[in-house]
Amino acid sequence: MANIKSSMKSIRRSAKENSRNRSAKSRMRTFVKNVVQSAAAGDLPQAEAALRMATSVLAVTARKGVIHPNTAARHTRRLHARVRALAVQSAAHAS
Repeated sequence: MANIKSSMKSIRRSAKENSRNRSAKSRMRTFVKNVVQSAAAGDLPQAEAALRMATSVLAVTARKGVIHPNTAARHTRRLHARVRALAVQSAAHAS
């Protein structure tokens, strides 16, 4: 355990930041999972709605510095590709 006052404060602050970041990452993963599950089920309207929410959450998570902006962009791009593939597949079955 630290003896110096500034070190004790630093420990408290890092624990608080760690908790906040963990919560934000967990929330992000939940929204990403919702898109993946909707796409796997073949529910296009649900997947598109979940994609809008996940894109927003990914952007906020990156802006707050929890994840790197390129990581957020990569996740967003892959989710868009997944939903786009579902849309193409749905269109092919409709015609």
